Amino acid sequence: MAELRNLIVVLGDQLDLEAAAFDGFDADLDAVWMAEVAEESTHVWSSKPRTVMFLAAMRHFALALQAAGRPLHYTRLHNGPETPGRAGSLAAQLQADIDRLRPAQLVMTAPGDWRVLQAITAAAAAAGLPLDIREDRHFFNSVRDFAAHARVRKSLRMEYFYREQRKRHGVLMQAAGPGQASDQPVGGQWNFDADNRESFGKAGPVALPPRAAFALDAVTLEVTALVEARFAQHPGQLDSFAWPVTRPQALQSLQAFITDRLPLFGRYQDAMWPDEPWLYHAHLSAVLNLKLLNPREVVAAAEAAYHEGHAPLASVEGFIRQILGWREYVRGIYWTLMPGYLERNALDAQEDLPGWYWTGQTDMACLRDALQQTLQHGYANHIQRLMVTGLYALMLGVKPQQVHAWYLAVYVDAVEWAELPNTLGMSQYADGGVMGSKPYIATGKYIQRMGPHCKGCRYDPAQRSGDKACPFTTLYWDFLMRHEKMLAVNPRMVLQIKNVARLTSEDKQQVIERAAAIRRGEVGVAVNG
Repeated sequence: MAELRNLIVVLGDQLDLEAAAFDGFDADLDAVWMAEVAEESTHVWSSKPRTVMFLAAMRHFALALQAAGRPLHYTRLHNGPETPGRAGSLAAQLQADIDRLRPAQLVMTAPGDWRVLQAITAAAAAAGLPLDIREDRHFFNSVRDFAAHARVRKSLRMEYFYREQRKRHGVLMQAAGPGQASDQPVGGQWNFDADNRESFGKAGPVALPPRAAFALDAVTLEVTALVEARFAQHPGQLDSFAWPVTRPQALQSLQAFITDRLPLFGRYQDAMWPDEPWLYHAHLSAVLNLKLLNPREVVAAAEAAYHEGHAPLASVEGFIRQILGWREYVRGIYWTLMPGYLERNALDAQEDLPGWYWTGQTDMACLRDALQQTLQHGYANHIQRLMVTGLYALMLGVKPQQVHAWYLAVYVDAVEWAELPNTLGMSQYADGGVMGSKPYIATGKYIQRMGPHCKGCRYDPAQRSGDKACPFTTLYWDFLMRHEKMLAVNPRMVLQIKNVARLTSEDKQQVIERAAAIRRGEVGVAVNG
């Protein structure tokens, strides 16, 4: 066998034929390495939809590599005990294949996960091989770009970072004279939240566009059978799995969003409706995170829709902010603050995550809808994640690492660089204010404003104590009381803390007792659950 110059390591979320790892690839000298390993579905209790998403996309990408004439060494998972040729972890499988293939060097695009980076680095070191880690060009910014941004700022608020990105990349900026860059945003303002975020009203959503769904081909069907057999005890269902798992399907999903959903995306981006999971959201985060779509083409398509008069500025700006602003920002937070970021727990939250987060068996209507939808589709929109499942865990006082593990396990788009800051920082305030200037807390009245779940629920969002009290409302007041000293010095929490002072001693005691019952599992569990 001819000497192997470079073994190109490709991870399950690096499915891009144009990735930097392939620069200078020579089919006569180099080969690609990919591996399906059980550890990636068991280090957190990965749901069936999430595991199928990764494995199906990986197997389709393997076919694309072969069609491109790139020699490939690919290890598949099988239903049964591991054999000597199949190890249980990425590091172990890579070490075994290094011994067999004897490459002169390993090459890879920078991983998105700290844990995986350490594992691959350790495997290379154990083999005595050089490891060439190349920049991930998938993003608008490098990790070094964000670190430079962070070094000169006392606080790392996304809004200022986002404005810098708009200027730097010329996105939704006013036209200037020939050869001149503009520093003014289109429409005269950076943020159009005031024009967005409406509820559907009593009538609910009308004539919703269909989901961009894809029939399962032989490759994906084989994966679903494997997952149903090998990971039978894992959460989630696969009967509605129809996610894009190839580059052509990802492009079709992008076009369907731009055409059908983007015009109303902004207006309804925070709205919820029972049994309507898809609404006007993009459903593109999974293919973006697997690198089947490039964020530049997504932003360009949205901006073009505005300039062509297809979608209003408020919707387009709100969507682009999620990609060019928020997505780049959370990646920067992750790599700037890891590995210590994972262990942060600024509120000293120590409760266990309720078991019904894994089953959806709760009698709280909004949580039941969000959880059952999550388990069925591996998907929930950002407001369900932040202001339903995340809000409840925050106010209950769940240990943030358990909340993180759940989010990483259940969603098809969950990769740690994106999920961890969103969960631990934005949702759970466990970073003590790095990402958010205050905890995102609310009573059940917020959920009542954004959808009709409360109408069919046994709990009353207007009540904070008593048998009918909404657990969200009870826990809101309990949260304010438990953290009153810390919150009292936060300028954005002054009014809420003043409201606590208006409660009588009896009011407070009733809240404390009701919150204790909730934490004991005496409230919120489905009667038939």
